Amino acid sequence: MTTRGKIVLGALIIAVLYFGINKVVSSGLVFKKAATESVLLNSIELPAATAGARSTTVVPLAPLPGTVATGKGLPIVWEVMAWNSQMAGMLANGGPRTTQGSSMAANGLDMQIVRQDDVAKMQADLVKNALDLQNNPTTPGLVVSIMGDGLPAFSAVQAQLEKAGTGLQIIPYSVGKSYGEDKLMGPKEWLDKPKAALGKTIACYLRDGDQNIALKWCADNGLKVNPDETTYDPEAVNFMAANDFLAAAEKYIIGKPEARTKVVNGKNTGVKVDVVADAVATWTPGDVNIAKQKGGLVNIVSTKDYSNQMPNIMVTTKRWYQAHTKEVEALITALAVAGDQVKAHPEALERAADISAEVYGDRDKNGAYWLRYYKGVSEADRNGEVVELGGSKAFNFSDNLALFGLNEGGTNIYASVYKTFGDVQSKLYPKELPTYEPLDNMLDLTVLRKLQRQYQGKTLAPAETQQFAADDEIRQSVSRRAWNIEFNTGQSSFTPAAERQLSKLFDDLVVAGRLKVAVHGHTDNTGDPQRNQELSEARALAVEHWLEQKSASAFPVGRIQVYAHGATEPVAPNDTPLGKAQNRRVEIVLGK
Repeated sequence: MTTRGKIVLGALIIAVLYFGINKVVSSGLVFKKAATESVLLNSIELPAATAGARSTTVVPLAPLPGTVATGKGLPIVWEVMAWNSQMAGMLANGGPRTTQGSSMAANGLDMQIVRQDDVAKMQADLVKNALDLQNNPTTPGLVVSIMGDGLPAFSAVQAQLEKAGTGLQIIPYSVGKSYGEDKLMGPKEWLDKPKAALGKTIACYLRDGDQNIALKWCADNGLKVNPDETTYDPEAVNFMAANDFLAAAEKYIIGKPEARTKVVNGKNTGVKVDVVADAVATWTPGDVNIAKQKGGLVNIVSTKDYSNQMPNIMVTTKRWYQAHTKEVEALITALAVAGDQVKAHPEALERAADISAEVYGDRDKNGAYWLRYYKGVSEADRNGEVVELGGSKAFNFSDNLALFGLNEGGTNIYASVYKTFGDVQSKLYPKELPTYEPLDNMLDLTVLRKLQRQYQGKTLAPAETQQFAADDEIRQSVSRRAWNIEFNTGQSSFTPAAERQLSKLFDDLVVAGRLKVAVHGHTDNTGDPQRNQELSEARALAVEHWLEQKSASAFPVGRIQVYAHGATEPVAPNDTPLGKAQNRRVEIVLGK
C-alpha cells in the first residue's frame, strides 16, 4: 500500500472510531452499563453496595425494555382502565405485549395489556375465562384491575363464578394507587360550607370508586344522601348516573337537565323538577376535560386526601390462580422491579407513560399527557380558577407489605378500605348489593409472605411513609363529624357499645391516611364547668390513645391533635335528656 493509501486508511479508521465512540457515549450506553450491570430484572433485591441508610437506598437504573415482542412465556391477558396508577405495570411489560428486555420477559411471562373501561364487561370476561379454562387449562389467564374501594361491588360476580365452579381471587400485589386523580369536583363554596351541597346533584358512575369519594365526604360531614338516582330530594345530596367517568364529566359540561320526581322525607310528592349536574365525581382525563372545556368547579376532596382509598387491585379467578402459584410469584416480582424503577428514575417513568399512551389508544393523548397528569399539576381552568388535576403513585414491594399489613406492627390498610366502602355501598344500595364477599375469601397473602421471607435481610427499596408535624395545625378542613362514642357516666372509659363505633372510626381514618385528625371532646352542662373541661379532654385523649394503640403505623406521632371544650359548645339545648345526649360527643375534624 502506498504512503498516501496508508494515510487515507488511517484517517478512516480514526473517523470510524471517533464517531462510533461518540454515538455510544451520546446514547448513554457506556454509563448505563456501569449503572446496570448488577441489576437483575427477576429479583427485587438491590445491590448492597448502593445502599446507605434505609431512607437513602439507591435504586440503580435498569436497562429500559425493548420494543420487540418476546413471544415467549406463560400467556396472560391484563384488562385495565385508562388509569395512571398502572405505570409500574406498563414498564414491567415494555409495551401492550411483553417485550424483550422487560421484567415480565425476565420472569417468564407473556402479557397482553388491553384497555377495558366497562366494569360489567370485566366481570363478564372473568366468567368467560373461567369457563374457557375449565374446558382448556392452557387458555391464557385473565387478570383485571379495578379500584380497590370498588371491589365490594365488583364481588357481586362471585355468584356467576361459583356456577362456573370457581371464585374471585385477588393477586396479593398492587401496582400503585390514585393520589389526587380521582376526586369530587364541586362549587368552591362547598369547601367552607359542606351543607351547601344539600339539594345539589353530583354526576358519576354509580356504585364505584369515584362515587365512593363523594359518599365518604358526605358521611364525614353528616350530609344526608339520596341513593335513588331517579328522584330529587331538596334536603339531601343527589346523584346523576353516567355510563363511565368521562360521561360523568360530560353531564356537567353540557348541562342538559334531567326530569326527576321530587321526594320529601322519603315520600313521593308527584312534583316534577328538572335537575342538572352541579358537581362531578370523576378521574383524569375527566377532571382535565371539566377544567378546560367549562371550568367553574374546584377539588372538594380527592384521593390525595383519602390517600389509601384507591389502590389498584388486580383480580383473577381461583381456577387460574391456584394452578399458577409460581407464575403469580413471578408476576409480583416483575411488577416490584418495575415499581422501584418508576419511583426512582424519570427515564423509566417517561417510558411507562409512552407505553400507557399505546395501551389506552387515545389519539390526542400521548405519553407526555399521561406523564403530566401522573405527577399531578395545578392549572387555571377556563374561568381562571386554579385547580389540581391528576395525581397517582406507583408502588414497590415494600409499599405492598405496608398496604397489606405485613410490615412490623403494621395494619392491613386494604382491609379497612374494603370494609369501609363495602358497608357504605350495601347500606345505600341493599337491592343491588345486599351483601358483599368477605375479603378473606378472596385474599390469600401466602405468596407475598413467601417473597417477604425470601428477601428477609436483603437490600430493598423502602416504602413511602407519611409524616406529620406535631405542632402543625389543620389549615384547611375537609370534614367535621360528631361520633356517638359512648363513655361510662362521668368517666373517660368506654362502654362495651363504644367498640363498634371506634372500629368504624378507625377504618374511616385509615382510609384518609394523609389527613391530620383533630379530636374535639364535648360534654353537657351537668356539674362543675372545670370538671366538664377536664372530662372532655380525658375523653378526647382516650380516643387518641385507643387509635394509636391499635395501629402505630396508621397513627404516627403528630397525626392526632386533641382539643377540650367542656360544655362551651352545645349543639342542642341542655334542658332535655336528648339534648344533653347530643352534647356529650366527640367530634372528628379531618384536614390538611
